[in-house]
Amino acid sequence: MIGQTQVKCADCNGTYASDTSLSTCSSCSGLLSVEHDPDTATLKQLFDNRATKIGVGSTARERSGVWRFRDIVLDASDDAIVSHPEGNTPLLRREAVAAYAGVNGLLIKHEGHNPTGSFKDRGMTVALTQARRIGARAVACASTGNTSASLSAYAAHAGIPSFVFVPEGQVAGGKLAQTVAYGARTLRIRGDFDDCLRLARDASDKLGVYLVNSVNPFRIEGQKTIMLELLQQLEWNAPDWIALPAGNLGNTSAFGKALVEAHRWGLINSIPRLLAVQASGAAPFAQSFANHFAERISVRAETRATAIRIGDPASWDRAVRAIEATNGVVESVTDDEIFAAKAVIDQCGVGCEPASAASVAGVRALAARGVIHRDERVVAVLTGHLLKDPGGGPESDNTALTTDEALTLLERTVATAPNRR
Repeated sequence: MIGQTQVKCADCNGTYASDTSLSTCSSCSGLLSVEHDPDTATLKQLFDNRATKIGVGSTARERSGVWRFRDIVLDASDDAIVSHPEGNTPLLRREAVAAYAGVNGLLIKHEGHNPTGSFKDRGMTVALTQARRIGARAVACASTGNTSASLSAYAAHAGIPSFVFVPEGQVAGGKLAQTVAYGARTLRIRGDFDDCLRLARDASDKLGVYLVNSVNPFRIEGQKTIMLELLQQLEWNAPDWIALPAGNLGNTSAFGKALVEAHRWGLINSIPRLLAVQASGAAPFAQSFANHFAERISVRAETRATAIRIGDPASWDRAVRAIEATNGVVESVTDDEIFAAKAVIDQCGVGCEPASAASVAGVRALAARGVIHRDERVVAVLTGHLLKDPGGGPESDNTALTTDEALTLLERTVATAPNRR
C-alpha cells in the first residue's frame, strides 16, 4: 500500500510496526531499517514545492531540511515533531580546496551549520520525535561528543530526561560543554567509545531507556536527508562521488540507503560512488575493505580526529551494504593528512572540526592515485563546525606586541597585499 512505513530486519526479514522502540531485531539481533513505499509519481515535485516555502511557514514541517522529506523519513504529526529546526545547510565552492584536492568540480556540503554544530541534529530530530511518539521515559547515547551535544539539546526541547556516556579524557571541551549546558546527565567512563556504547546498549536492554545512537533506525532516516537535500541542491543531477568521514559508520549506512532509494524512486538517474574515509589509527573498516570485507575487524582506535576515534563500528553490516550498493571505496588517511586538509579548509573561511577534513583528505588521496579523475563531480561532506574542537587546529601567535610594533606589522601587511580592484 502506497504510503505505508514499516521497520524491517535486513538479516532475517522480520518486520515491526513504525512505532517500535527497538534498534535491533528481537529474533536475530540484526540492525533494523525503516522502509517506505511512497507515491513516486509526485515525490520530486512534492519536495521541490516544499523547498520554495522555507521560512514562510510556522511549523517544523515547513522550516526543517529534514521534515521536508517526511514522506520517506517518518510521517509524524506536527505536535510530535521535535525540531529546532535543522538542515538547510550550504553547498559551497572553494577554489583553493578544489585545487588542493586535485578535483576541479569539488563542492563542500557543510553540516556544521546545523543547530548544535554537527550533522547529528538531522538524525536526532527524528530519533527524539520517535521517542516522543512511543512515550519514552528517558533517552541515552554513547558519544565522542557530537551525539551527546545533539541528544542533550533535543531531549531538553522534548522535555525527556537524557543520559550520555562519554570516554573520559577523549571528548573535545566544546562538545562536552554543550552536553552539560543543555542538561544531559553526563557519565564519564574509564574506557573508549566502544566501551561506552556497550554500556548504553546494556542500559537500553535492562532499563528500557530509549537508545539514540546510530544503531537506531530512525537516526539513519534523519541522516539520510543530508543526501536528499544535497541532491535537491544539485537539481537532482547526481554527482560522480560523495566523500564522507567514517567513524561509527552511521552516515555511510544512511548515505548508501538514501542514494539507493533515490535511484529506485526516480529522483536521480545514477547512483554516486561513496568514498568513506577513516583515520589510519582508527581504520578497521578500511582494513576490511582492502580484503573485500572478508572479515569484521576491530582495533584500539588512536587519532587526534576525535569524532571518528572508533575501533569497533556499530553500523558495520549496513555500511558494507552501502559500499557494495554504490560501488564505493573505503580509504584511510593519516592524522597529518587530515590536519593538512583542515588547514586549507579553515583558511578559506569555511572551517571544520578535524574529523570533517578527512573527507577532503580522502578525495586528495584518491585523486593522486587516479581513482577519482580531475574532471569528475565530487561532493565532500564536512560533518562538524570548527568550534566543536577548537584545540584541533594550529596555535595562533600569542606573542604580545607594543602598539608601535602592531602598527608596523599592519603597515607591512597592507603594503604587500594585492590590489583587488
